[in-house]
Amino acid sequence: MTLSSKFKDYILKRTLIVGDVGVGKTGMTIRILGDALARGYSRDITIIDMAPRTMVYGGRRIGGCIAEMMKLPGGIRYLQPSMVMAPRLSATSPGQLLLMVEANRKFIEPLLREFLDDPTPILFINDVSIYFQSGCYKAVFEVLEASKTFIGNGYYGGSLSFDYGTGVSKVERYLMDLLLSKMDIVINLSETPKTAEST
Repeated sequence: MTLSSKFKDYILKRTLIVGDVGVGKTGMTIRILGDALARGYSRDITIIDMAPRTMVYGGRRIGGCIAEMMKLPGGIRYLQPSMVMAPRLSATSPGQLLLMVEANRKFIEPLLREFLDDPTPILFINDVSIYFQSGCYKAVFEVLEASKTFIGNGYYGGSLSFDYGTGVSKVERYLMDLLLSKMDIVINLSETPKTAEST
């Protein structure tokens, strides 16, 4: 496993950064993205940002979209749904949770199609696991194939397992495992010593 934030270590590879809530998945993604931008790759990059806006969970700030955390330059393609929810943190019933999951899918899917219509060599996806909650996955695997360098992140933990018995968490985990099997590099920040995260 590599903990490098240097983009050159990920070129022409498929990389997925995973872990529980609040371990720094988006932060590490941003460091790699920042290095890529500093090296002049902005016009070769698409970012598909599936993450809800930053929330507080268990006293910690979690989640958050990339545009909240860094200033993006002109020339980079940043695709973000007009709305995205955190179903397991927001829903108050099984029915509401499933409605939120389906709404997220409807908002995210056109962005994946937009990328497929005009792919760039480099693709970043923030919070891919939120799309997997719907049980859909083919479009994600298609954009993976359409890009030459893929760097993504997603939830892979136990803190958010409660889903009102809907099975959403189990489906999400199964599809994350499927995506992990297609990666060249897997970085699990839940298994990484805290001192190493910032290196």
